[in-house]
Amino acid sequence: MNQIRNLTIRGFKSIKSLESFNLYDLNVLIGANGAGKSNFVSFFRMLNEMVEQRLQVWTQKQGGADRILSFGIKETQQFSAGIRFGLNEYDIILEPTAEGGFIFSREQLYFSGPHFGITRPSLGSGHKESNLKKEMKGGVSANVASYCFNSISAWKVFHVHDTSETAGVKRQGSTHDYAYLRSDASNLAPFLFQLSKNFPETYQQIRKTISLAVPFFDDFIWKPQKLSSDSDEEQVRLLWRQQGSDYPLWPSQLSDGTIRFICLVTALLQPQPPSTIIIDEPELGLHPYAITLLGALIRSASKRMQIIVSTQSVPLLNEFSIEDLVVVERKEGGTIFNRLSQDEFKTWLEDYSVGELWEKNILGGRPEK
Repeated sequence: MNQIRNLTIRGFKSIKSLESFNLYDLNVLIGANGAGKSNFVSFFRMLNEMVEQRLQVWTQKQGGADRILSFGIKETQQFSAGIRFGLNEYDIILEPTAEGGFIFSREQLYFSGPHFGITRPSLGSGHKESNLKKEMKGGVSANVASYCFNSISAWKVFHVHDTSETAGVKRQGSTHDYAYLRSDASNLAPFLFQLSKNFPETYQQIRKTISLAVPFFDDFIWKPQKLSSDSDEEQVRLLWRQQGSDYPLWPSQLSDGTIRFICLVTALLQPQPPSTIIIDEPELGLHPYAITLLGALIRSASKRMQIIVSTQSVPLLNEFSIEDLVVVERKEGGTIFNRLSQDEFKTWLEDYSVGELWEKNILGGRPEK
């Protein structure tokens, strides 16, 4: 499995120092606004961009290195991280440049196996974009580099907050764009269309789960259309129908919360999931019953993939155990992460749910002066 076992982050946004923090199959981040939950999620977005050799573009979109280093360049001179997964580890140290970007002062792999012992191949220093792809295409450590690249690029951050009229999820998509569900679910229509043909049992499970939260929903309607008479490429849109009707309705005739719920259900029930998925505040715009369903889905999905989710929702927390939680707090300006013990709250749990303990400020992670 290439799930994340533990990670170290130093000098990234509000995360001044997170040392060898263990991640489990299910990790539920709770904390006050501004505590640093979104910065933790942002770290994984950065990793995805970095291994695809888009670090400089991502950095500039963030406002430059000074906005990424903890409390700016004057206080933090470098950002470093180490991610352990399986028998492998990927380590980086990034330093700011005069142009506002980053340069690698170290990029290193680590492998510890029963047959080959421990190896620590270096990918060099002084480069502006990751050398992982270059190494996997012919370097002496191509196998280790390939494993690391494939693992990191497969970790998906699902961010389905754009449900505007121009959002990708509401537009037509090419029927061949179904290799994986994109982070913003912009290819939801072709992805579900292919599931209906190749994984009908999973597709029916998704459809039935949607109808539990949206009782008037019956099914999607698939009407692939060719772009032109001389082209084989087809486009498909997320058309749907109500119970007791065959009239095709458009995605714009679904509420924003319903669109988000459909995207999340698909991500959690997909038959060939990523090893790790990260979801930031999935409860946005959802009815309390839909949130309860979502919690059950997350619990079930964590048996097939590693899940990291941040939330502020009491109903969602009620679906998890104390030991699933990671309390995120801000201390002396920096973000800290703490796991809780079930035994520590055993007496409390006799009378209150996990969500109620969070609401009563018993678990920590609440706003403080």
